[in-house]
Amino acid sequence: MIEKEVLQTDIKEFPLFRRGKVRDVYDLDDKLLIVSTDRVSAFDVVLPNGFPGKGRILTSMSLFWFEFLADVIPSHLITARMEEYPSELLKHRDVLEGRSMLVTKAERIDLECIVRGYISGSMWKELTVARKNGSNRVHGFEFASDLQESGRLPQPIFTPSTKAEEGHDENISFEQSFDIVGHETAELCRNKSLEIYTKAAEYALTKGIIIADTKFEFGYKDGTFILIDEVLSPDSSRFWPADQYAPGKGQPSFDKQFIRDYLAGLDWDKTPPGPRLPADIVEKSVARYAEAAKLLMGS
Repeated sequence: MIEKEVLQTDIKEFPLFRRGKVRDVYDLDDKLLIVSTDRVSAFDVVLPNGFPGKGRILTSMSLFWFEFLADVIPSHLITARMEEYPSELLKHRDVLEGRSMLVTKAERIDLECIVRGYISGSMWKELTVARKNGSNRVHGFEFASDLQESGRLPQPIFTPSTKAEEGHDENISFEQSFDIVGHETAELCRNKSLEIYTKAAEYALTKGIIIADTKFEFGYKDGTFILIDEVLSPDSSRFWPADQYAPGKGQPSFDKQFIRDYLAGLDWDKTPPGPRLPADIVEKSVARYAEAAKLLMGS
């Protein structure tokens, strides 16, 4: 039986810090409470209905990866155990348990840190345009002339983008990121992103999942460079089943691409309000997210 969806939270004991596309964040002075709702966004539009249980899946996956990556980089995680939460939050256990975590406040770095091991999505579209103009060069990278859609790259690449509060992020070159965050921080973002991706992708492949690309967010806490937000979930990554991988086309996936493909077939201009997802699409999407979590975490 599919559980009831949680589309919005209302924790009156603490001020709302930010309501994002998926997460509600509350200000607890020196800490933040991050609650992963079941909201779904596509093409930067939050859809009217969500995936029941999605927030729990996203939270469990982030907790898994924070622990898995602890030897690579510290994270902002304090705890996800309700018994360690402030007492004022215990009355909200039915909403918070399993879909929330307490994290330390950090100075966020305003850069989307994207790593690609395979070419897909916006980078493939940009390469297609470049080829029409006689070039295989995109954002400082020279791609092989015979590289196909979904093709594996010789080595993972770091392709940052701007971090837009509203609207679409913009892909930029590594050198352009210097103007946003400075050379030293940009180097840290690139090096740690590649290190995290490499470790996670190698592990995921042993579980039958290709991590085609993903994005990370970083911050500083008391001068220490840390991993923040969520990490390596179907919301922020392209997960492909390894046993079905076939370059030269789009791939079946465990992530939001299934939703994007469905929406692309509708007569919708990708501006709010978004269309309501039919029940069968929701159920299939929940099943894909849950399958990815089970493969990666074993539960």
